[in-house]
Amino acid sequence: MRIFEEMESEVRGYIRSFPAVFDVARGSEMFDEHGNRYIDFFAGAGSLNYGHNNPAIKEALIEYIQRDGITHGLDKATIAKQGFLQKLRDTIFTPRNLEYKVQFTGPTGTNAVETALKLARMVKGRSNVIAFTNAYHGLSMGSLAVTGNSFYRDESYGVRANSAFIPFDGYLGKDFDSLAYLRKLLTDQSSGVDLPAAIIVETVQGEGGIHVARDEWLQGLAAICREFDI
Repeated sequence: MRIFEEMESEVRGYIRSFPAVFDVARGSEMFDEHGNRYIDFFAGAGSLNYGHNNPAIKEALIEYIQRDGITHGLDKATIAKQGFLQKLRDTIFTPRNLEYKVQFTGPTGTNAVETALKLARMVKGRSNVIAFTNAYHGLSMGSLAVTGNSFYRDESYGVRANSAFIPFDGYLGKDFDSLAYLRKLLTDQSSGVDLPAAIIVETVQGEGGIHVARDEWLQGLAAICREFDI
């Protein structure tokens, strides 16, 4: 690990939680440089839905590379993108009568969060966003504003503005009704909390510990969003 401590920026985060040098990965398992086996519950922060090096995906990837398929096309039209869009339309959109457009954004979750925040603010004409205790949504500036961990909310990361935090489901114990608290904040003109453009929530929190929101709590939160046009 010494080379990482000497050469890698202190911006790194996950490496502090995984003090091992990994070498090989198959399915749901990873192996470090000494051959020790780990079950990968982290799964690339949730991006590895099919595990590491899925044989079918690996075969298709090797075939694509061997035929010199385009791996970096910016926003140009490519055969790979064409096939993906056709499959998405025929399999997901058309059977459900959906008329959505597709935007190809960056490869990280924080890109999706930034886009969602901008769209919500533009559509609603409001700037405030409500997030929850122990939330984690990324490390770009807009995402940091709705991330709860104090380590990431250091002033050196940027301005933290237009966001408010309320307790996540169960944060203050099973008897505390955080939705009633939220409703009070939204209806009391003196609460100091502006009507938000959006409420951003993880159904299962990971960064601040494994916290799973109850179905009825999520349904109540959705009802509040409909009621207040959030």
